[in-house]
Amino acid sequence: MREYLLTLCITAAVTYLLTGPVRKFAIVAGAMPEIRARDVHREPTPRLGGIAMFFGLCAGLLVADHLTNLNQVFETSNEPRALLSGAALIWLIGVLDDKFEIDALIKLGGQMIAAGVMVVQGLTILWLPIPGVGSFALTQWQGTLLTVALVVITINAVNFVDGLDGLAAGMVCIAATAFFLYAYRIWYSYGIEAAAPATLFSAILMGMCLGFLPHNMHPARIFMGDSGSMLIGLVLAAGAISITGQVDPDALNLYVGSEKEAVHQTVPVYIPLLLPLTIIAVPAADLILAIVRRTWRGQSPFAADRGHLHHRLLEIGHSHSRAVLIMYFWSALIAFGALAYSVNSASMWIVLGVVFLSAIGLVLLLLPRFTPAPRAGWSASCRRATGAVRSPRSLPRPRRRRPRRKGRPPSPPRAAPLWCQGSPVSTERPPSALVRV
Repeated sequence: MREYLLTLCITAAVTYLLTGPVRKFAIVAGAMPEIRARDVHREPTPRLGGIAMFFGLCAGLLVADHLTNLNQVFETSNEPRALLSGAALIWLIGVLDDKFEIDALIKLGGQMIAAGVMVVQGLTILWLPIPGVGSFALTQWQGTLLTVALVVITINAVNFVDGLDGLAAGMVCIAATAFFLYAYRIWYSYGIEAAAPATLFSAILMGMCLGFLPHNMHPARIFMGDSGSMLIGLVLAAGAISITGQVDPDALNLYVGSEKEAVHQTVPVYIPLLLPLTIIAVPAADLILAIVRRTWRGQSPFAADRGHLHHRLLEIGHSHSRAVLIMYFWSALIAFGALAYSVNSASMWIVLGVVFLSAIGLVLLLLPRFTPAPRAGWSASCRRATGAVRSPRSLPRPRRRRPRRKGRPPSPPRAAPLWCQGSPVSTERPPSALVRV
C-alpha cells in the first residue's frame, strides 16, 4: 500500500507543479478559444491542462518501475506499456483538438486507434464472468471489439461531463478511488497478481486528478480540455479492462459450500462487469441522454448544446459550486455503493443506506424547487442592483445634502442590469449573479 501511495503522491505533485507553466504556455500558444453559447464561464480560459496530466502519468509509471514491489508489474505484464502507448496517442489528438478544433469524426477514429494500440500490446478482455454460466472465453475479434467499445464509451462519457469547473476531474477521482479499493482487495486479499496493473492504474489516475483539481476548481484558472478529459477516460477504461478481462474468476476459489453460499461468495466475480459501468454511471447517463436528445431534434450526436445534466442543475437554480458537489455526491453514492455491495452482498444495511442517501440526494437536487423565489423570481443581487432592497451595508450614511444646481435634471432611477431582466435564470448573466438559495 505504501508504494501505491508514494506513486499517487508523486503523480499528483508533478501534475500540480506543471499545471502553472502549462497555463502560461497555453496563453502564449493561443489555446484560449472564444466563449461559446453553451459555455458557463464568461472569461476566456486557457486549455491544454492535459499536458500536465500526461506528464504526471509518465512520472507515476516511471517511479513505479523503480519500486521493489511494483516493478514486478512491468516484468510480468505488458499492460503498463500498452497504457502508455494508447495514452500518448489519445493525448496528442486531444492537444491538436484543443488548439485547432479538429472534426469530431477524426477524434472518434483516433480513440478507436488508441484502443487498438492497447489491444495489440495485450491490454484486452480475454474472458467474461457470466452469472449462471461461469467464465466465457472470448475469441480474438470478440475481445477486440468489446475492448474498443468500452474505451470509446468511457472516453466520450468523461468528455461529455466536462462542462463545469472541477467536475470531470472530481468525478473521475471519485471513480478511481472506488476502483482502487476494489482492485487492491482482489490483489491483496485473494493474492491475485493479475489485479496489480489495475491497482496501479487507479492510483496514478487518482494522482492525476488530485494534482489538477486545485487549478481547476471554480473559478478555474485552466481547463483540462480534450487532451485531459480523453486521457483520464482512457486510463479509467484501461483499469476496468485489465481487471475485468485479465483476472481469472476461477482463481478466486469461491465455488465452495452450498448453492446459496456460492451465489453470495461469487459476487466479487460479477462486480467487475458492473463496477466499470457504475463508476461512470452519471457520465454514461449524460452521454445516452445527449445522443437521444440530439438525434430526436435531427442534429448530429456530436453537436454541442446546453442540455447536459450540469446545465440543467444550473437552470434549476443551483450555484456553480453546488451543482458540482451534487454531481460528486451521486458519483460517490453509485461507485461506493457498488463497492460496499461487492464486499458484503448479504447485508441489508448497505441497501438501506444507499436508499436513504439517495433520498437525501433527491432532496438536495430539488431544493431550489421548494424555495419561494423573491419578488417575481428576482435574486437578492438583482433586487439590490435595482434599488428595490438595500442591504444594511449599502444604506447611506447621514450626511449633509448639497443643493441641486438650477437647470440640472434629477438623476433617473437606476435600471435593472441586463442579467436581471427577463427570466430568473438567464444565460446572459455572469456566474456570480446566479440565484443562490
